[in-house]
Amino acid sequence: MSYRPEGMIFQTKEDQRLISSLSGLKEAMEKGEILEAPAAVCTGSHDLIVELPCGKGIIPREEGAIGIREGTARDIALISRVGKIVAFKVTEVSLSPSGQVAAVLSRRKAQEECLERYADKLLPGDVIGAKVTHLEKFGCFVDIGCGVPSLIPIDMISVSRISHPSDRFTVGQDIRAVVRSRDGHKLCLSHKELLGTWEENAAFFSPGETVSGVVRSVEGYGIFVELMPNLAGLAELRPGVEPGDRVSVYIKAVIPEKMKIKLIIVDKGAVPPQSSSLRYFVSERHMDTWRYSTPSCAKVIETVF
Repeated sequence: MSYRPEGMIFQTKEDQRLISSLSGLKEAMEKGEILEAPAAVCTGSHDLIVELPCGKGIIPREEGAIGIREGTARDIALISRVGKIVAFKVTEVSLSPSGQVAAVLSRRKAQEECLERYADKLLPGDVIGAKVTHLEKFGCFVDIGCGVPSLIPIDMISVSRISHPSDRFTVGQDIRAVVRSRDGHKLCLSHKELLGTWEENAAFFSPGETVSGVVRSVEGYGIFVELMPNLAGLAELRPGVEPGDRVSVYIKAVIPEKMKIKLIIVDKGAVPPQSSSLRYFVSERHMDTWRYSTPSCAKVIETVF
C-alpha cells in the first residue's frame, strides 16, 4: 500500500468505489484498506463527521489523530480538518432503519499503519513526497502520509534566507523533502538539498543579462537579491529598496570560485515569473551527501546524511 498525504487518493476510482456503498465499506473493513473522504463537521465533543456518498461516518475524538488519546496532541489537530479530506480505516459499519449507512472510522489507525509500515522505515537521506499543511514563523509543517505531520525548519527550506516559510510555500502545496534526522516517531525534514547546488543554479545566469529577483535583506554593504531559491547575489545599495521588493537586476559578474554574483538594481516592481513552481534538481530517492559549494571554492558547504 502506498502511504500518501491526505487528499491524494480521494479522487481515485478505487476510493470512490469503496466509500460509495455499504458493501464497499465492508470490503474495505475486511481488507484493512485506508480510505479518504471530506470531514464536514467537528462536533462540540470533537468527533469528526465524515461525508460519505452512501451516508455518514464518525471519527470519535480519540480516533481522530495519533496523540489525542495520550494527550500529546491538541484538539486543534481535529478542528483544523473540517472542510478537508481525511484518511481513515473503517472499524464498524451498519445500516440505519431509514436505509442510510452509518460507519465508525479511525484516522488514528490509518496513521499508526503509516508510521509502522512507511515512516518508521525511512532513513536520513531518503527523498519523499509531502504536502504543506500549515506555516509557522519557525518552519513549515507537512503531511508525509495519512496526516502524519513532520517539520521542515525555516533554515532548512532553502539556501536563500527567507523571513517566513510563506515566502517559499503555500498551504496545500505538494513538495518534495529529504529526511534529515529522526527522534523516535518524529522526523525532521530538509528541503534545500533538493533545490540544486550553487553551480547548477548559477548556470541559468550570465554576465550582461538583466533578470528579476526578490530582495531578501538590506545590509550596510549591499542588498541581497534572490535569483532562485538556492541562489542570491549582492547588489549595490540603492535608496528605497526593502526586503520583499521584486526588482530587476543587471548581472555584473558571476564568480564561481567565490560563489558570488555581483548585481546592480535597475528598477523596482518587476513582474513575478508566470510559474512559481519549485525546480528540483534531485530525481533519486536517496542521497548520502550533498555539496552546495563549487569545486573551485575554498569554502565547503555540504550536508552529510
